[in-house]
Amino acid sequence: MICGMQDGNRVNYQRLLDRTLSEIAGDGRIPSLLLHACCAPCSSYVLEYLSKYFDITVFYYNPNISPKEEYDRRVAEITRLISQMPLARPAGLLPGKYEPERFFAMAKGLESVPEGGERCFACYRLRLLETAKKAAEGGYDYFTTTLSISPLKNADKLNSIGEEISDAYGVPYLYSDFKKKNGYKRSVELSKEYDLYRQDYCGCVYSKKERML
Repeated sequence: MICGMQDGNRVNYQRLLDRTLSEIAGDGRIPSLLLHACCAPCSSYVLEYLSKYFDITVFYYNPNISPKEEYDRRVAEITRLISQMPLARPAGLLPGKYEPERFFAMAKGLESVPEGGERCFACYRLRLLETAKKAAEGGYDYFTTTLSISPLKNADKLNSIGEEISDAYGVPYLYSDFKKKNGYKRSVELSKEYDLYRQDYCGCVYSKKERML
């Protein structure tokens, strides 16, 4: 349960992350982190930032992405980024299964919900559940996601879901709001530096449809 890091009624997840990183640095240890990644641009800053503190494995599990050609393009970009970017510690890559049927089953009945609503929250949960499962199976010290770097993603909801899933799987969730400390701005800079493909929709057919309206 989170305590002592609230601004008014909202939890300051960046301050929670700062505290965790300070404790890790003070202990002189290098924990393992399973980092769920949504795409290469969002991963760029997070990898640069966290590789100073963690032994990172990037877990690419995004059954929401459609069509398959888009999914494959994003996998190729994050693979290239990890191989080219000079990190404090090299990161590994664990590709997940492409399971669009799981996403569509999850989204049933929520197809018309606007982007940023309950369908998106259920999608957060789907991806974080799989990440926590892999983290538990692999004996990782922490798990988290790059999703909070996006100004369009709800960091409060991501962290609350992460905390809930953490309790279920027994692997600590690394609280975060990566858009803070100019994280999103830095991700844009790194995307330009590495000439990364920056998609114009989140990934699912519903977000793509909204962008076309």
